Amino acid sequence: MATPLTADRLLKALRDEGVAVVEVGNWRTHNRVGHGAWGPVHGSLVHHTVTKGTANTVAMVRDGYTALPGPLCHGMIAKDGRVHLVGWGRTNHAGGGDPRVLDQVVAEDYGTRPTPPTRGNSNGVDGNARFYGWECENLGDGKDPWPAAQYDAIVRVQAAVCRAHGWSAKSAIGHLEWSSDKIDPRGFGMPALRADVAERLTHPAGWSPDDKTDPQSEEDTMTPAQEALLKKLAADVAELKKNAAVAPWTYRNAKLDAESRAAGNRIPDMHGRIEQLQTTLDAVAAAVAELKGA
Repeated sequence: MATPLTADRLLKALRDEGVAVVEVGNWRTHNRVGHGAWGPVHGSLVHHTVTKGTANTVAMVRDGYTALPGPLCHGMIAKDGRVHLVGWGRTNHAGGGDPRVLDQVVAEDYGTRPTPPTRGNSNGVDGNARFYGWECENLGDGKDPWPAAQYDAIVRVQAAVCRAHGWSAKSAIGHLEWSSDKIDPRGFGMPALRADVAERLTHPAGWSPDDKTDPQSEEDTMTPAQEALLKKLAADVAELKKNAAVAPWTYRNAKLDAESRAAGNRIPDMHGRIEQLQTTLDAVAAAVAELKGA
């Protein structure tokens, strides 16, 4: 149960989710005010339009027709993936539906799909007050394809609404899951759609499936302990390079020789030099292992 989003908050949620939005006319104030309640809202409903052609479809869902005045949804998701916002507030999209389904959506408590509805438009409870509605441009004959851009937008829209309210993917259902006299959307399964919405919700808004990393993981997340080990590793490598710098043909390091003479120590021979290098390499290897485990 939730207070409906404001138009501004919806717009931000959609754009944050990576949705391409088209604002149609006075969509912010275009609704069925005076013809029933709007809110509290419990979920988001997916439909198909049984139409062809984006311009005609936008006009139809915005204005409605003689038997059913518009708006007929809040947004229309076109074949190209753009979402045309046509109304905000109460709209004529859900109609009557099964109260058991409503209870399950409110509780987000069902398996892969809600209980099949046994009530419909004529004898069900008012869904226009309880659900956001999204019409999707498609003939609804089971043959008209769903382009990848359109399906991706459907997923993003549902995720945007669910994310804004703190809902899970189980708050997104199809019209056929709400009303016993509806078959939409046809051409993809709602359990699969919910699985894709759920996947999106595990990532930051705006994530795309082909992203190699989430935006938040691109930041430097090295711990202080790792930074200290990295500095120690760099110092050990520098020491290794210094000890490895021998004079050509003599296998001698002039600086080390001079330091040894000044201190009255034995001048390192080749065997001693190898021992020095091995000690430094051991220290570098230990630092690398510690860095990986830190």
